[in-house]
Amino acid sequence: MITKNLIEQIFSAATILRWNDHIRPFNFFEIDKQSHKMIIAYIIAKFDEEENNKVDWMKLIEGGIFEFFHRTMLTDLKPEVYHEIMSKKKNELNKWVLNRLNNDIFEINPDLRDRFEQYLFDDSYAKYEKEILAASHEFATKWEFGIIYPWNQMLYGIEKTKETVESCVVKYQNFVGVKKLIMNKKYYGFLDLCGQLRFQQRWAQMVRQPQTTVLGHMFVVAIFAYICSLKIGASPKRCYNNFFSALFHDLPEILTKDIISPIKYSVSGLEDIIKEYEKHEVDNRILPLLPEAWRFEMQYFIENEFSNKILENGKIKTLSEINENFNDDSFSPVDGGIIELCDKLSAYIEASLSINHGIRSDKLKESKINLYEKYATRSYCGITLKEVFDYFKD
Repeated sequence: MITKNLIEQIFSAATILRWNDHIRPFNFFEIDKQSHKMIIAYIIAKFDEEENNKVDWMKLIEGGIFEFFHRTMLTDLKPEVYHEIMSKKKNELNKWVLNRLNNDIFEINPDLRDRFEQYLFDDSYAKYEKEILAASHEFATKWEFGIIYPWNQMLYGIEKTKETVESCVVKYQNFVGVKKLIMNKKYYGFLDLCGQLRFQQRWAQMVRQPQTTVLGHMFVVAIFAYICSLKIGASPKRCYNNFFSALFHDLPEILTKDIISPIKYSVSGLEDIIKEYEKHEVDNRILPLLPEAWRFEMQYFIENEFSNKILENGKIKTLSEINENFNDDSFSPVDGGIIELCDKLSAYIEASLSINHGIRSDKLKESKINLYEKYATRSYCGITLKEVFDYFKD
């Protein structure tokens, strides 16, 4: 299972500042950029599939995770410095990253560790998916720069930075998805809505450190869900569904904001009202921003996000658990039980890290205890995450 070292590496991205040599209306963190990047990768890849280009979604997902770990290991390098040293010392740096994470990735899955090495050192491996991720990276950077540019117009060199950012996106216009994001306001609006989730702090009524956002949290849950999917031997479509269902699971919060659990569950019938409102708002404000052919899949991802679902004769069927009889791409399974477990694990770690940083309010400690008691020993498809919960118990 995932090691404590790797978890700490993941959450370190919630403290890595971006654009920290520029004036910023708020702090930009690496975890949010990486989450936004994977959402954009989904959009670009979906458009490319419509052009009859074959996307290996497993390689795309794993490539995004591998690049995330690579970036967090090299932390706060300016892009021009990063590209300069990578052009001259790429193999040496990749070897250093692999050596540092080797045992942690191997612990998850030996084959995953081999794919990590191949991704780093074999330029022909996942070549197409690497291009999609590179385009997504540049587009996410462009979105961030669009926010900070008005604040920095008086700075020397800002126009050169603007030119570089825009030219980096333009060079990927061979992807139809990049063209459509640039030219179509609706599709860009979806990307923009997702990006706004970095403005929403988790645990909004409590002081915490680091102050993780909804956008960053979704990516953490997606990584955990993908790792669990590998652990249970999930089929490729099941892995795909679990990753992207987790990546989008809190998307309705852009419309409702975060309604804290004590309120949501303490008033009878309130949760149902919230769900009904979310569905109405998703149907009317989010789904119309996507191509019609994608809307059913997005609904499948985010409605009843913690339910275990399959598609049978084109209809959604909920199950208590996805057993081996349904572990087949033809059923398009989604393990809502895994996503819920990973969501609560992420919340537990967020509370634990804040307490370890010395911010230990009674509410935060109480939340940590409740999460542990309710979810640490919960089993799904033969796995529990108690070992991972226990890393942060004391």
